[in-house]
Amino acid sequence: MPAGVALTSLLSNADIDTFYDVFILYSAKADIPQSVIGRLSEEYSNVRITFRPVADEFEGAVEIRDITKTCYYRLLIPKLIPEYEKVLYSDVDVIFRGDLRKYYETEIGDYYFAGVNIVPSMDDEFLAHLKRIGINPDDGYYNSGSLIVNSRLLKEDDKVSEFRRLGSRKFKYQDQDIINITCAGRIKELPVEFNLTTALFESFYNGRLIHYSEKEFRDALNNGTIHYAGAKPWKEVCLNMDIWWEYYRKSAYYDEKFAQDFWYCQTYRIEKMSLWKRIKQVARFFIKGGRK
Repeated sequence: MPAGVALTSLLSNADIDTFYDVFILYSAKADIPQSVIGRLSEEYSNVRITFRPVADEFEGAVEIRDITKTCYYRLLIPKLIPEYEKVLYSDVDVIFRGDLRKYYETEIGDYYFAGVNIVPSMDDEFLAHLKRIGINPDDGYYNSGSLIVNSRLLKEDDKVSEFRRLGSRKFKYQDQDIINITCAGRIKELPVEFNLTTALFESFYNGRLIHYSEKEFRDALNNGTIHYAGAKPWKEVCLNMDIWWEYYRKSAYYDEKFAQDFWYCQTYRIEKMSLWKRIKQVARFFIKGGRK
């Protein structure tokens, strides 16, 4: 369902002359219902959707924080999608609000990947983690939820083999740590609108305008890709959830009962809050609004 909503947002915001060749990577052991997402090909003429099963090439790889081995599939893109020398990768917990042609046409040169530097959003614990795995925060650390993948260069330098070797290591942020360790200095930085994570959004409203300008954040808020890295809007109340629900209602996955049950549960949760908790919630809203 989240993948279908993300694709709905992608296709509804595509320019008239943009065609998307979409590859959905999934475990070969999984029973993936393809019919609903497949209907997008009937609704939109500017897309082809291919479901591509992936064997257990990362069997035994670390799973943590409810993130399964499927997160490692992006490391295999040069092998799994040989049709293209450059690929745009995205997680499914996103909403696209603009055409992606300009990113696909980004000159990537001798960089293995291109993505958004998330160091500005990091707390002391996260920064300590980077030091433990040998990454200098001043060199950047890039979120792997949205990437431009230079498949040609990754193939030439056989980086996939290196990725596989590190798959069994107990990295806290799994594929993301692997990419940043093995490709340090070879990841091109993109504007924050390419991948506005929840943490970056929070850092902006908390007044931590480090690295990115206010204009860049405003552009991202107005037109950028929203990445729900953390709380998911189809499960709980979270930042920018209104944007996700807008596209959920437009998607083939929209279920009126699911929507009603979700909002009923959230209303009930608020009603059960103590008066003090409600005051704290409202105060937090106005404090952030004042900083805005």
